[in-house]
Amino acid sequence: MRVRVEQTPLPGIGVRHDLVTSSGRTVGVVSHRNGRRDLVLYDVDDPDACLASIPLTDDEAEALADVLGASLMLGQLAGLRQQASGLLTEQIALPAGSPFVRRKLGDTRARTRTGASIVAVMRDREVIASPGPDFVFEANDVVVAVGTRSGLDGVTAILAGDDDD
Repeated sequence: MRVRVEQTPLPGIGVRHDLVTSSGRTVGVVSHRNGRRDLVLYDVDDPDACLASIPLTDDEAEALADVLGASLMLGQLAGLRQQASGLLTEQIALPAGSPFVRRKLGDTRARTRTGASIVAVMRDREVIASPGPDFVFEANDVVVAVGTRSGLDGVTAILAGDDDD
């Protein structure tokens, strides 16, 4: 289901983007001309009355967007998992001592060796979707992989350096 986002110019201030959630709450973001952003929650009975306004720094706005984006992507993967029996999604932390720290994803040959696919990597607060074979891992990356139980166990073993190949 698509969500409708309404944009309202605020002369002399900036622009306001609002959306109504499925629970009937109106949430908005006011983007000021000076770059400031406010996350705004409106009164259910009066959509023009602001109940709470939270100013966000650039870093806070970026972090919030990342958190919401990451949870959305993981939710979509969970939906995919429900559609295909036997297909699992797993987050696998790349240990600091992994032989693949500072090496390319392609060096793992994970899909060829296990049949499981690495579909995303989470680093700090960023989600890197569909990393290519030239993507270089860093310590503490979290790999999101999709595959069978044995395939995911194989990816975990490869990334930990416990695989014999």
